[in-house]
Amino acid sequence: MNKHFLLGVTLLLISSVSFAQPLQPQGVYPTNWWVGMKNPKLQLMIHAPGAGNYTYSISDPRVQVQKVTPAENKNYAFIDLVVKAGAKPGVVKINWKKGGDQGSFDYELKARRAGNGTAFAQGVRSEDFIYFLMPDRFANGDYSNDRIGRYRDQSLNRDSMYHRHGGDIEGVINHLDYIQDLGATTVWLTPVLENDMPNRTEHGYAITNHYQVDERYGGNLAYKRLSDALHKRGMKLIQDAVPNHSGLWNFFVQDMPMKDWLHQWPSFQQTSYKDQTLMDPYAAPKEKRIMEKGWFTQQMPDMNEDNPYVANFLTQHAIWSVEEFGVDGWRVDTYIYNDLNFMNRWNAALYAEYPRITIFGETWVHGVANQAYFVKNNISNIPVKSNLTGATDFQAKFYGIDPALTQNFGWTEGVNRLYSTLANDFLYQDATNNVVFLDNHDMTRFLSTVNEDVDKLKVGIGWLLTTRGIPQLYYGTEVLLKGVSNPDGLVRGDFPGGWKEDKQNKFTAAGRTGREGEVHDWVKTIASYRKGSTALKTGKLMQYLPKDWVYTYFRYDSKSTVMMVMNTSPDERTVDPQYFTERVKGFSHAKNIMGSTTMSLTDKWKVPGKSIWILELQ
Repeated sequence: MNKHFLLGVTLLLISSVSFAQPLQPQGVYPTNWWVGMKNPKLQLMIHAPGAGNYTYSISDPRVQVQKVTPAENKNYAFIDLVVKAGAKPGVVKINWKKGGDQGSFDYELKARRAGNGTAFAQGVRSEDFIYFLMPDRFANGDYSNDRIGRYRDQSLNRDSMYHRHGGDIEGVINHLDYIQDLGATTVWLTPVLENDMPNRTEHGYAITNHYQVDERYGGNLAYKRLSDALHKRGMKLIQDAVPNHSGLWNFFVQDMPMKDWLHQWPSFQQTSYKDQTLMDPYAAPKEKRIMEKGWFTQQMPDMNEDNPYVANFLTQHAIWSVEEFGVDGWRVDTYIYNDLNFMNRWNAALYAEYPRITIFGETWVHGVANQAYFVKNNISNIPVKSNLTGATDFQAKFYGIDPALTQNFGWTEGVNRLYSTLANDFLYQDATNNVVFLDNHDMTRFLSTVNEDVDKLKVGIGWLLTTRGIPQLYYGTEVLLKGVSNPDGLVRGDFPGGWKEDKQNKFTAAGRTGREGEVHDWVKTIASYRKGSTALKTGKLMQYLPKDWVYTYFRYDSKSTVMMVMNTSPDERTVDPQYFTERVKGFSHAKNIMGSTTMSLTDKWKVPGKSIWILELQ
């Protein structure tokens, strides 16, 4: 079998024959760059028939050519440049020559975006509240882009979870009032970059062109308009990065610059999905190699981040996205499957250009120690010391709030699991940088996790918005969307009212029925209070051992103290606030933020079953 096996598709490196015609670049990547970057170096990838057979030069005092490298595949050439200090924006002519033929093409150097760290690249922190959505499933604002003829996937069927539904960036822009009114400060979309795959393109994680926002979402201009609209509101934008893999139909997979552009195997090798092999002191090297270099799926080839040209391509693209689109922070998909030394360099390059930007990685692992391994941590004697800002906190989800609301109370069960998981925060340098969540696009919706018990959903939301870390709400949770991840895939259902033909519109108060309005307003009230509470946004956390199904914890700083009493029992429980001596001392009353009820701290309280009280001490 061909040792460069790619899913039964023979992808040959094309050797160009000599010809006499002008160079016609199919692509130059990055598509443009900026003057005044902290790192003046830039590596251009030229993709054109026979590009490696040409010589290149630049006669411009703003730019110095350091090196030109023809790729193994002569359809590519790499040009290493230095953009000199003090260079002015404008067009640079890149000259090419082959035999008696010569010519040039233009390359633009732009002025940098204003407001680094204040108007964009601001970072996302514990004072923020993320609203996470899938653009294809949120709202359709432009029906003219539902199908684009040049794309392979022409599906458009809202009755199928695995076809495109037509949602787009315009739909998101149209509903920013709703998102902001709910209390969110930040919007995170699943990847918006082009996914020109034959099918299953609704999720966005099989990128085929890093420099083109999918036209079915509205293209680059629509994404810029979304970024601008968010920033005008004082809100932020998170972009979803996928450095670990690309889509099979990416141009640089179908026509690879070099044999080791991807991780190659004698036959298809899927990753083991076993993160333990990366940190296990006893792990066999073979197991680590399969975990890190195996493909995520057959449709998602694994990028060889050890290859310096791949590394430059991915790193420059990330910087380009921040500067071009005004990104404020990054969520990195499948973080644990990347080469971790490369990711440290990728992160560092972004931190260097954008000192306030933050990056959190998807760390779907099992165990706090496993998760802490991939972020800035307090663990010594490990193979790779991460510089990642934070993680998507799967531990607080799977080993915290889920068992707290689905298990009976026990010595290590039920809400004790939540307490014990947070007790391991000593492994992180700063656990407040972790993104906490109830559900996402890959797992059962939280309402279904708690067997459609709306009271338990409200408890989960109350915890989400008051615990440590950065809260993230998955779209539709606030209007009781439900669904099980397998086998029906309904976790990616459409937001009702996002399409003009929808009979119900949950974006409006009038369209919310039953308890939908109650839960929507529950989120809004807590999120609104949180915006004005320094204790909840940036304060310390103190938790007490759960007793008889009840978990009590405090968020506090020098300005205020907020007390949370979570009763996970189906029945009423009595709580004596005087037990919590350290935190209630000096206060006489507690005001419930959900209404105007004020209670004395000298009385014992009757806390209803399946409820959470959020109390401001006075």
